[in-house]
Formats: sequence, structure tokens, C-alpha cells
Amino acid sequence: MGKLSGKHAVVTGGGSGVGAAIARKLAEAGATVTVSGRRKDALDEVAKSLGGISARTCDVTDPDSVSALFKSVADDHGGVDIVIANAGAAQASPFAKLDLESWRKTIDVNLTGAYLTLHAGVAAMENKDWGRMITIASVAGLRGYPYVAHYCAAKHGVIGLTRSVAMELAASGITVNAICPGYTETPMLTRALDNVMDKTGMNREEATKALLRTNPMGRFIQPDEVAQSVLWLCGPNSGAITGQALSVSGGEV
Repeated sequence: MGKLSGKHAVVTGGGSGVGAAIARKLAEAGATVTVSGRRKDALDEVAKSLGGISARTCDVTDPDSVSALFKSVADDHGGVDIVIANAGAAQASPFAKLDLESWRKTIDVNLTGAYLTLHAGVAAMENKDWGRMITIASVAGLRGYPYVAHYCAAKHGVIGLTRSVAMELAASGITVNAICPGYTETPMLTRALDNVMDKTGMNREEATKALLRTNPMGRFIQPDEVAQSVLWLCGPNSGAITGQALSVSGGEV
């Protein structure tokens, strides 16, 4: 029996990268896991990779879609015990050229998506005396970075949201925390490197060095390192940890 046997987890943005790694880590610990996202094929691949994982499509920016997700998993699994608000997106732009549409899309996916996921999660955990809700924020929620003002604003908001919800639920047995990875080796990072190369004329080695300039360890974070942090927050003896923003960044912040 794994340490999360009998628990059901919902992971948004679970079709690749960090979300997929989290889903697998929770399933390995015995949890039943539902991965959600917009790309059905990618979700199905994650579900096939390990027993105990199932897939549901969901758009975290759509309240009806999020509500339908939580209703379906509650019907199938009898409830929700762990909620991982992981879905997110990033795109670089100089602030002077940042248009309102890009601003709104970034806030919608990263911040409103986290709000809708946590909001549905709180309702699903009503009357429970144990629960874990974790937002996957970013070191961009703890400091500023050039060319991603909209992303930094969204992730700062995610951390504020996490801390506020944690205080409201502190006496309930449900903890709420944020994990803040540095640059992590995922498809999103590949797109970021391609963007740097396209905009600056750097080659991949130069672009990589540019992104790692502020990282004391001089390396990218691995998805499994983020997933292991999630597992720790969901595991035994984690009940006193709530309202925290855990930096998994190689010492960057």
C-alpha cells in the first residue's frame, strides 16, 4: 500500500512536463489520479503510462469546463482529496510592446485558471478533514524578470491567492501551498529557448547560458524534482505546512 492509497488527485495541465511528472509521482505513491488539459492525445499518453491515471479534457479558463471536470471525477471516484493547479503558459514580450490581449490571456490561464481550480477544489473537499491543494507557481512569482511582466504579475497573484486560501482553510485540515520552480526542462522551456534564439540571434548554447545566468547551480530544474516536492507536501507529517511558497530553483531565490 502506498502512502497515498485511497486518495484521489486532480492535476491540471497534466499532459506533459511538470504536470505529467506530478501525476506519475502521485500514482506511484498509490493515489488515483485524474490528469486534465486541452490536448486529449497528450493526456491519454500520460494515462497509458502508469496504472491509476485517467484523463479528462478541461479548459481551466472556462468556469463551466472546470465545474464539469470536478463533477465527473467526484462521480467516478467519490470525491477529491488532492488538487494540483498546474496549468499555465508563458510568452515573452518587452513591456512597451505588451498588448492588452496578451496580458489578458496570460492572466486568464495562469491566475484565473488557478482561482477556478482551487475554487472547485474547495467545494469538492467540503466536509473533509484532510486535503492538499498545491499551485505550481514560479520563481517569477517571487521576483521580477524582464520581458515577462504579464507572467510575473500572474504568478505573483497565484502566490497571493494561495496564501489567502490557506489562511481561510487553516483550521480545516486542508493545506494550501505553492511550489515555485525555476526554469524547468519541459516543452515550455524549449519554446522559451527558441524564442530567445529567434529574437536575439543567439545559438542554443548561448540562449541556455542566458537563461541560467541567475541560477547559482547553473542548471535547469527537472520535472521530477518539482513532482517530488509535491509528493512531500501531500505525504505524512506535512499537515503543519500551509500558506508557503516553496522555491525549487537551484538557489535562485
